Amino acid sequence: MLLAIDVGNTNTVLGLFVGDDLVQSWRTKTDSRETADELALKFRALLNESPEITGIALCSTVPAVLREMRTMLTRYYEKVPTIIVEPGIKTGVPVLTDNPKEVGADRIVNSLAAFTLYGGPAIVVDFGTSTNLDVISGKGEFLGGALAPGIEISIEALASRAAQLRKVELVTPRNVIGKNTVEALQSGAIYGFAGQVDGLVDRIVDELGGEVKAVIATGGLAGVVVPESETITHHEPDLTLIGLRLMFERNA
Repeated sequence: MLLAIDVGNTNTVLGLFVGDDLVQSWRTKTDSRETADELALKFRALLNESPEITGIALCSTVPAVLREMRTMLTRYYEKVPTIIVEPGIKTGVPVLTDNPKEVGADRIVNSLAAFTLYGGPAIVVDFGTSTNLDVISGKGEFLGGALAPGIEISIEALASRAAQLRKVELVTPRNVIGKNTVEALQSGAIYGFAGQVDGLVDRIVDELGGEVKAVIATGGLAGVVVPESETITHHEPDLTLIGLRLMFERNA
């Protein structure tokens, strides 16, 4: 049984695979102050009733957590084959950017999963702490993309800078024209970010020559935007976990 671990800036997602099938997953908050021993206690609690782990695949966008994860895996899972997505492992994704080392591991993992599942050219839209649009060529190459502030970050910034505004629940309002402050904020967040993504996707498609095989949404907040987007064609919440499984298979 493979344990896939995706450490993001806000959340850490764990998934258990039996062969190609994701049979269980968990989402916890990412805390850069947690020690290796604290991480081990949390993992053991979640995995208490799970079968024996026979492999681990990890990617992280948080250096402090990655350091403690390395220590935890060495200390508590020493005999379990492990791969960490970082320079030096076989990804199968050529990175055609100015500085490939600065591209986040999660973006490479998502690119591998998207190209394997849907072919290319393709665009991955990852709704997380930031909203990432990653572009994969018809040959499976990572071409680059666009980064924008995430939905929650934007709402929190607005609430902290405007005295009469506040954080609201991220749900679709009754109308685009909000009749009260809460609905107006929800409209701006949901329809505004859907429009932002659609505009960026349209421009990317034009640069690619007018055609992509798939626009895949993933990330914790994708579910609230996907129904309002005109360009997203697929919603795959477990795209990063699937990519980690594929990475492990390439390097096992």
